[in-house]
Amino acid sequence: MKKKRNVIILVVTCVLGIVAALLVLLLNHRSTLDDFAVKNPETITRIFMANNRGHRVLLTHDLENTSDSAWMVDEKYYASQPMIEMLVNTMASMRIREKINRAALPNVVKDLSANNVKVEVYQMVYRIDWFKGKLKLFPHEKKTVTYYVGHETRDMMGSYILRDGDKEPYVIYMPGLRGMINTRFIADPIPWRSHRIMKLDVKNIERVELDIAAAPDQSYSVVREGEGFYFECGEPRMRAESFDTARVAQMLSSFTNLNFDEYAMAVPKVEIDSVFSKAPKTVLTVTDRAGNRREVKTYVKYTNPDDLKAMPDTAMYQVFDINRLYAIIDSKDTVLIQYFVFDNILQPASFFLGNERYHVAL
Repeated sequence: MKKKRNVIILVVTCVLGIVAALLVLLLNHRSTLDDFAVKNPETITRIFMANNRGHRVLLTHDLENTSDSAWMVDEKYYASQPMIEMLVNTMASMRIREKINRAALPNVVKDLSANNVKVEVYQMVYRIDWFKGKLKLFPHEKKTVTYYVGHETRDMMGSYILRDGDKEPYVIYMPGLRGMINTRFIADPIPWRSHRIMKLDVKNIERVELDIAAAPDQSYSVVREGEGFYFECGEPRMRAESFDTARVAQMLSSFTNLNFDEYAMAVPKVEIDSVFSKAPKTVLTVTDRAGNRREVKTYVKYTNPDDLKAMPDTAMYQVFDINRLYAIIDSKDTVLIQYFVFDNILQPASFFLGNERYHVAL
């Protein structure tokens, strides 16, 4: 009787063990399918991306910084907050839509090997994380996941992505998004950089200078004096007895959040030879109270640069872009800026002195 009981216990134990093993396998399988997204995205410290064409970018996150300057590009430039938010939200939300058809799998794997964006995600984790996060000790940075992002599916509603550790890639999508997500993983550093020129409160401005090459007498400076400012104009600068304080205040407030439109990635050679070989139209210099300076040189932009080749005197033709112009920031980055954004700044001195005859943006 005792022997029979032992056999029954052994059989029951084996059955329970098999059931438990099956449940573990099932849960692991479901975890593989359901937990493709990055968990706890707020703990991300670094995202490294590289593609097969030699592009690479490092996005770093200062977890202690809660401002919009917490993310950096290649540890040198401020990152674009909208771009970062889109990427992090994508990684936190992406899900597996389906497995890849067995017949199509070899071609997908081949394409992924030849053309992919490798994405490494690093996060701050804890060596001890007990009681559902109530006890966390010994934080350290750890690479938590690596993705290989491929091209989009034929219906343009998913993307092929292989996660490091998985045996095969999956079709990945983002719930609520009608489109593919692979275009959000960009290895080129330029699109990740912020378009901000400066973010400077009026109380932190020490001096603003605008030099106008074609009209030196219309150049000006606004200089701090105590808690206020005085106005200088001409060349050499002469202090004005009075000026339009409302217009100057509006100009100074433009630096609170001053941005450019886009990076000038492919300036036509004809403009490089003709436009940038000349002196800039204006040179804007802003100095803060800590002594930091930012310089913006502006140059005209042509609507159709090829017209320059056929026009002996471009001053006689309406060939200038009326919406945008080129700018070089701190002698480094060539960008495009909008007249509309800079309209309060790129005005001649007479505008701030109340002379409407000069009230035109340069």
